[in-house]
Parts: sequence; C-alpha cells; structure tokens
Amino acid sequence: MTTTLSPTGASGTGGSHGPSSPAPVARHRWLNVDWTDLAIHYGLVAIIIGTVVYFWITEPTFGTTSNLFSSLQSVSIVGVIATGVTFSLVVGGFDLSIGANAGLTSMFASIAMVAFGQGTLVAVLVAVAIGVLVGLVNSALIIKARIPDLVATLGMMFLLDGLQLIPGGGQTIVTGMTIFGRQGNGAFPSTFLDIGRAQYGPVPLSVILFIVLAVLSWLYLEKTRWGRAMYAIGGNPEAARLAGIRVNLYKTFAYVLSGVLSGFGGVILASQIGQGNVGAGDPFLLQAVACALIGFALLGVNRPNALGTAVGAVFIGVMLDGLTIKNFPYYTQNFVQGVILIFALLLSFAFARRR
Repeated sequence: MTTTLSPTGASGTGGSHGPSSPAPVARHRWLNVDWTDLAIHYGLVAIIIGTVVYFWITEPTFGTTSNLFSSLQSVSIVGVIATGVTFSLVVGGFDLSIGANAGLTSMFASIAMVAFGQGTLVAVLVAVAIGVLVGLVNSALIIKARIPDLVATLGMMFLLDGLQLIPGGGQTIVTGMTIFGRQGNGAFPSTFLDIGRAQYGPVPLSVILFIVLAVLSWLYLEKTRWGRAMYAIGGNPEAARLAGIRVNLYKTFAYVLSGVLSGFGGVILASQIGQGNVGAGDPFLLQAVACALIGFALLGVNRPNALGTAVGAVFIGVMLDGLTIKNFPYYTQNFVQGVILIFALLLSFAFARRR
C-alpha cells in the first residue's frame, strides 16, 4: 500500500479512496434554490422595485409623470459626474476631485459669460478644457510622480476648491459684479440655461444628456476592445502591460474622461441655478461615489460599470424624492444613502466572496 499526500497536506492511503478533495463551500439552499446567489444577483433590483412600489402606493403624487422626471432631473448632474468617476474606478483608480472639478467648471463657465460676454459654445468649451486639464494633471501626479490616486486627487480637490474663490473674491458669479478687475455686464444666454432647464415634452434636456452619456460610456466599456483593455488594467495592470496594453495611456485617458464628464456636470449645474456658486459642486462628490459603488452590486457583476452607476444614480434620486414627499427630515437623507451604500457593498464584496 502506498502513501500519498492530499491537496491539504494531510497523509492518506492510496487505493480505492484516492486523495481527499477540498470540502465544498456551504451554500444556502432551500426548495433547491441558492438564496445567496439569488440575493447577490437580484437583491439590489428587488430593493429598487420595492422602494418604487412602496412610495407609489403610499404617496399618489410620487408616481406622476411630472414628479418622476423632476426627480430624474435632480440626479442628472450627479449621474453625469458619477459616470466620470466610473472610468477611474475601471482602471483601478479613484478620482476624489470630481465634485470640486464640477464646481470649478461651473464657476469659470459663468465667468466666461458674465465677465467676457461669451456665448454658450465658448462657456461649454471652457468647461471641457478645464476638465481635460484637471484629468491630465491628476494622471501626471499618479503615473509620473507615483503619488497614490487617493492622495493625488484629494490634493487636487483642495486646490480646485481654493481656486474657485479667487476670481470673484469668494462671491457668487452674477451679472454686475467685478471679476478680474472688470465690470461683469454679461448675462447667461437662454441657450445655456436651456441645458439644465429645457424640456422636450415631459422629458428634461438634462435627463436626455445623462442617458446619452451613460449609454455611450456603457457601450465603450463593454463593447469595445479599448473598454476591455481598461478592465484588464483594473484587474491586473502588470499582466495588462505584459499583454501589450499601454497601461499609462489608458489610465491617463480614464482620468481625462473623469475630468471632462465632471466638467459637463458643472455645465448642467450652472445652467440649472443660473449663476456660479462657490462650492456648489462639493456635495456631488459623495453622491457620485455612492452611485458608482452601488453600481457594483447590480446583477452581481461586482465591478464598476456605467449601467450600474446610472441605476445607482436613479435609485438615490428616487429614494430622496420619496423621502422628501413623505416629509422625512432633511438630515436623515445622508443616513439613508449610507444604509443603501453599505448594503450594496455587502452584496458586492462580502456575499460575493462566499460564492
């Protein structure tokens, strides 16, 4: 009789029984259904549907067309910004400067119109240019200077927050104020205001822009070889490099996209409020990150994805709208968002590891 080693290192006897096999992972089954796997894949979807049905039944005004599109309009800004942060997450990074970037672009787009009398096109191009510049600087700090992404983008966040205060001396950008030593007699063109306020039938233009950007981002990440290369970098950058993928170029592109989409978010923000408010973009950081992380749990994909981010943004918007209609105190909203985020993370990471 011969003696063999099992895969676990314990000695065993050869013959009819052979080496022992690893114990199977425990599965939670009842009525021949794997409930753990079911919760991972459809738990978030079930909660979203249940939340909508609850508010629809208990508050008749919640289900009206005007209210639904109004809640979508309120999340269009955070949805666009969250789509941007998704790209940095896909390549294994994290962009904490997105909220400050949106605030800065809204300020400088406003300055272009108020102080220099420029039109909508120039204002939008200014916002895009700032977004590109911020993305390039972020990527240079991370790739060239080898500063960890969280530290680099956190520093950029503080820099952009401070930069917003300089042109107007910490004041809101409005017609008639002095900016850069000159009288700001310009105004917001109606075409610019339409970006955040116009409607096509019951559908706000900002919602259409959000949907278009989310769909294009999803198609890029899921259906093109460039998107698959980004996912490969996020999974294992060294293996991606050995496979011939230009890792640094794709990372730079991801942070530029994050900056540009934050810039678009800033444009929508300025067009909705009709002025350049200092710090107006700051609240969108945590909301955008929450949307992107909630997207991890959609259908159990357990990775950043544009579709999940869009669903996360809509879910948060619907939840906050329902709480507002039911007269919940405003200070409970962050708590509710935190509960949703923790549950989504449990579905994505804790439960997924048990599969």
